[in-house]
Amino acid sequence: MNTLREIEQAVLAEGREWTRRRLEEKLQQAANALEQVCPQSGRPLRDTRWRDLQLHTVAGIVALRVRHGYSAGLDQVVCPARTVWGLAAYQRVSPELEARVCYTATAVGSYERAAAMAQRWGSPVSDDLIHQHVQSCGAVAQATNLPSAAVPAREPEFSLVIMMDGWMARERGPDWGASPRKKAPERIAWHEIKSAVIYRLEQRAEKASGRGLLLEKFIVACPPQTAPVDFGAAVQTEARRRGLGRAKVVYLVMDGAVWLWDLAADRFHDAVKTLDFHHASEHLWAVGRALYGDQTPQTTAWVETLLHRLRHGGQARVVRRLQELITATSPRSAETQQLIEREANYFKTHEKHMNYKAIHRAGAPIGSGAVESLGAQLQRRFRCSGQFWQRPGLSNLLGLAVLFRNNDDRYLWN
Repeated sequence: MNTLREIEQAVLAEGREWTRRRLEEKLQQAANALEQVCPQSGRPLRDTRWRDLQLHTVAGIVALRVRHGYSAGLDQVVCPARTVWGLAAYQRVSPELEARVCYTATAVGSYERAAAMAQRWGSPVSDDLIHQHVQSCGAVAQATNLPSAAVPAREPEFSLVIMMDGWMARERGPDWGASPRKKAPERIAWHEIKSAVIYRLEQRAEKASGRGLLLEKFIVACPPQTAPVDFGAAVQTEARRRGLGRAKVVYLVMDGAVWLWDLAADRFHDAVKTLDFHHASEHLWAVGRALYGDQTPQTTAWVETLLHRLRHGGQARVVRRLQELITATSPRSAETQQLIEREANYFKTHEKHMNYKAIHRAGAPIGSGAVESLGAQLQRRFRCSGQFWQRPGLSNLLGLAVLFRNNDDRYLWN
């Protein structure tokens, strides 16, 4: 007697074969109905003939007969069915199967695992085929100019939040294949991938546990060594697609990296800019450890007092306290004095970016946890054990990952 699993597998196989035959039938009908004209020029084709076409689809392989003919306008033989169906020259994989394997490749740790996943959901393909289509589709994704979303007739008022940060990816260095006898080879190169999260403040919610939740968000992630100016342009473009020009208020949250604040001044001059509270606290802890030692009661008391003031509208007092430390007469090393001066200047520079009490009252975030979470999520795919990327492979897969996360894949496979 067959087990339940065996019965279910048999029925699924029957349904799969029915789907394959039905798809084959409908595609053949569509091919038969196409006019004998060049899709590009609209002129009649000459010397038309029928040729075999096998397509690897989600349901299996379908065998078709499609018309080919000579286009005088293009001076080449063309296949109208290929053009209408959005197939590239010599492409044997359907757009739906291509989209599914590309998505799977962005979600699991390797192309081998993506192939294993495809096998499990009933469309066996090789990891080489998945890699091939990720590279070709990823290159197209990076070059595609995406349209803005349609604006509702009665759009409610909203505010926009933008968070920016970076995380490190591991690539093959210039000496990746160098001989073992080479001295100090640079086999690995670490480069930053600049990322951003964009969402409407009204899409922010909380779980029952009190943990924050974003109902809808959009991301930007640029390949390694993307210039800050180009990253800024990419973030601004995506923000415009998501309503930047219509937002009541734009909140920008970042850490203290100088290039981020230069970018903010250039691309988001009128935004309400906030220094990530966690990064501010790290700088205060650095001062506390320099003054009173690591993990001492004095350090904890001193830092937590200033953090409380900082969190509740006392940023001016915190800045003043740090400035006073510069001229304090208590004995300290030159290294400690240098650290205090550096951190005091850091807080003075960002004093107007630490109005955490007002930001919190407005319901806006004071930390950049969403973009840091994005970095952690992407690293689970792009920084797995044993992964050493080459730039094209990393860039193309990253382009697809962004496309899928933003639900923009319909523009690539439409």
